[in-house]
Amino acid sequence: MTTLRDRRRGPPGGRARAFARRCVWQLSDWTYGSGLATRLAQRLGLQGRLAVREHEFTIDRMAGQAPIRMVFASDFHAGPVTDPSLLDEACRAIAAAGPQLLLLGGDFVYRRARDVDVLARRLGDIDAPLGKFAVLGNHDYLGEEEHIVERLGAAGVQVLVNESARLPAPHDDVFVCGLDDPIYGAPDIASTLHGVRGRRILLMHAPDGLLQLGEEEWFNLALCGHTHGGQVALPFGIPLVLPAGRLNRRFSNGVYEGRRGWLRGNGPLLVSRGIGCSSVPVRLFAAPEIHVCTLRPAG
Repeated sequence: MTTLRDRRRGPPGGRARAFARRCVWQLSDWTYGSGLATRLAQRLGLQGRLAVREHEFTIDRMAGQAPIRMVFASDFHAGPVTDPSLLDEACRAIAAAGPQLLLLGGDFVYRRARDVDVLARRLGDIDAPLGKFAVLGNHDYLGEEEHIVERLGAAGVQVLVNESARLPAPHDDVFVCGLDDPIYGAPDIASTLHGVRGRRILLMHAPDGLLQLGEEEWFNLALCGHTHGGQVALPFGIPLVLPAGRLNRRFSNGVYEGRRGWLRGNGPLLVSRGIGCSSVPVRLFAAPEIHVCTLRPAG
């Protein structure tokens, strides 16, 4: 049987970049392992104030269907560079929003799989009667991704790896379609959408997941994170540095309508700045955020 570890791909960029990444991770462990610098950054407001973004999306569904209240959150990055109080605040905000459906965009940890344990318990306390679904991000593949999947599963969160899940009635014309991480995973859009006969919410970790779409693949709404909005940005949210990826600068954060380019013929794409930090415990002009979305039927 094929496991997640069998599916894992090597880091992009060759040996030199892989070595540089390992140095950054080791330096982060040495620098932030005690938690002192991260706690100080949080108390000084350098990890940003959590924002709750409200969105409304119209999906052409069966006549008479009621709206769905959905929360999307991504990039928790539990570990040495994200203060636990920020994760607590994010989980409280998710619960307070009263989601019927909870979708999670990956990167639950910074590097160590065991850092997911406390986060998973917090997610387990959140009630979402239509289901809790997630995909893995590139950071989740750096350690024991099976441990992350197991802990999330115990918390009632179903991790989708190139597969879809149908919502229960009366919303059973809607499918959550979870695409594997385009960086370290093995995304397969045909498997993800196989057998889906209804409205498609495409859940993926990074904007580069759009590169998997062919002429026959489409979605009504797509959700992803990964970019952090740059994490450190100029005023008005202009990102200084973004993760490597063909589409990260084109879709750095916000809502993009499906009218042209990579989104032609599709629904909107929501790109979240996420919650936690990566590499350094600082966010500037790229505040952490969660998204409360009302999915309304057309007409």
